[in-house]
Amino acid sequence: MKLKTPIAMVSAAAILAATAAHSDTLTIATVNNGDMIRMQGYTDDFTAKTGHDVEWVTLEENVLRQRVTTDITTHGGAFDIMTIGMYETPIWGQNGWLVALDDLSEGYDADDILPAMRGGLSHDGTMYAAPFYGESSMIMYRTDLVEAAGMSMPDAPTWSEVAALARAMTDKDGEIYGICLRGKAGWGENMAFLTATSNAFGARWFDEDWKPQFDQPAWKETLSFYVDLMNDAGPPGASTNGFNENLSLFQQGKCGMWIDATVAASFVTNPNDSTVADKVGFALAPDTGLGPRGNWLWAWALGIPAGTQKEAAAKQFIEWATSKDYIELVAAKEGWANVPPGARTSLYENANYADVPFAKMTLDSILSADPNNPTVDPVPYVGVQFAAIPEFAGIASQVGQEFSAALAGQQSVDEALAKAQALTAEEMEAAGY
Repeated sequence: MKLKTPIAMVSAAAILAATAAHSDTLTIATVNNGDMIRMQGYTDDFTAKTGHDVEWVTLEENVLRQRVTTDITTHGGAFDIMTIGMYETPIWGQNGWLVALDDLSEGYDADDILPAMRGGLSHDGTMYAAPFYGESSMIMYRTDLVEAAGMSMPDAPTWSEVAALARAMTDKDGEIYGICLRGKAGWGENMAFLTATSNAFGARWFDEDWKPQFDQPAWKETLSFYVDLMNDAGPPGASTNGFNENLSLFQQGKCGMWIDATVAASFVTNPNDSTVADKVGFALAPDTGLGPRGNWLWAWALGIPAGTQKEAAAKQFIEWATSKDYIELVAAKEGWANVPPGARTSLYENANYADVPFAKMTLDSILSADPNNPTVDPVPYVGVQFAAIPEFAGIASQVGQEFSAALAGQQSVDEALAKAQALTAEEMEAAGY
């Protein structure tokens, strides 16, 4: 009589054999921020579940953008997965440069992704990158310094209130700077902050005929306000400070407030990293009373370049890294305050997350950003801190250099704006707008 092997044993053996036979090594390009570095520490869990190994290429934000853009536009094939955002994804998806993520497993629950994030990572209703985390920007401030100044921070302040508070908290002799803001040149560095801020001041990149608007009063008001405030209340060398530099300053207790990505909240309130972890409050990004607030909308997301030979394994990694199970894994190891925020609706419905002090302000900030109506006056583009056209990254990188030079005192605000107007007009004309 022939013995029968139990079905369960056959299935398990088949799965293990298939995994071993088809294991791949994925090369992933990512940004050097805390949440992505944390993910790298958990990739053994992915390897154990799938048999696939991972090689990480971890880069500073500006360098990452350059490397992945060059690789995908030249079909270089250096990466199986790229960390990209809401600017690149719809454009690259439309161009056929990314693999559509319209066949992820039912258990992944793509419908749980926050509509703002899914929409920003889609073209014609098809998602081309999955959000590892989503963010807006908000104010993170020292509650003890606000109290010592005899002032208060409203939940929804104006820029005038923020500026007065920043100047009141500044003690340069004691190395306390009232406000830390991005100054490092880059379309995703200082220009992300300044473009979002300019919306609140009534500025815009282009009018409805695609004419650049840097020669208009609203941009002069925006840039003058920023440079004056940073000269009065910002840290030295601010023109070279981006996200990571300002994060470090805040964690060291040297910033009275910092307006930046909502995702930073877990790092400024973690007592293992921050000397002021128990003294941090949160507020919406400022406005000027004209309507828009100065906050952006972004997701650091994972996309697969078209043409990769490891598409199936890459989709497995994306499902693992952007899943509900990954959130539970981080929560179990490091606490709910340290899970990747802003990507899934279920996170904000989870009772365990309700007590995280920045959870509500993060969600409120994300929901208050409207990429379809980002400005006071009408514009022909979509995007809060960027204009979603292929030419934007190159133009904004050049404009960012001029604005950073103005902050460094190497040229006047008027000179920076005149150069921004001229170079933007030239590039847009060359592009056929």
